[in-house]
Amino acid sequence: MYAVVSTGGKQYKVAEGDVIDVEKLDANPGDTVTLPVLLVSDGKAAKVEGLDDAKVECKVIEQFRGEKQVVFKLKKRKRYHRTQGHRQSLTKLEVVSLPEMA
Repeated sequence: MYAVVSTGGKQYKVAEGDVIDVEKLDANPGDTVTLPVLLVSDGKAAKVEGLDDAKVECKVIEQFRGEKQVVFKLKKRKRYHRTQGHRQSLTKLEVVSLPEMA
C-alpha cells in the first residue's frame, strides 16, 4: 500500500516505514507532522477522489542541509564569470501511518 503526498511544492510516493527528505518544515526532531494526501493505492486499485480529510502521519527525524550545489555564471568572450554555492535546508521524515482505503 502506498500514497502520494504533497509538501514544499513537490509530490512524493511513500509507503509505511519510508524515510524521505523534503523541503524544510517548521518542526523539531521528534515532532509529528501531517501531510495532505493526493492519492492512495493498495497496488490493485487507486483512490483519488474523496481524500479531503486523509492525512499521512510522519515523524521528524532531523533537520539538515543538503549537499552543496555549484552555481556558475558565464558570459562568453566578456571576461565575466561568477561561482557561487548553495545548500538547501531539508527535513528528514519517517512515514508512520497511511490513511485506510475505503
